[in-house]
Amino acid sequence: MTINEFDKVVLAENIAELGLEIGDVGTVVMTHQNGKGFEVEFVTLDGKTIAVETLFLHQIRPVRQGEIAHVREGQNVSL
Repeated sequence: MTINEFDKVVLAENIAELGLEIGDVGTVVMTHQNGKGFEVEFVTLDGKTIAVETLFLHQIRPVRQGEIAHVREGQNVSL
């Protein structure tokens, strides 16, 4: 499994302090140590960044073919 910069990824574990949940979709903005770590940006659908978090490979996965995005209200989003 290769994840590259600008790939969409799916969160594989909750990050409660940021209000992020399993299944949230983010974009990889930087990779670290040949794919051992990733800076992932999570944004609202209207383009507001809610978090940029350093995550390990076990915390994210690539988007799979045929998946559909699902909308939910952000918990810690100040608009």
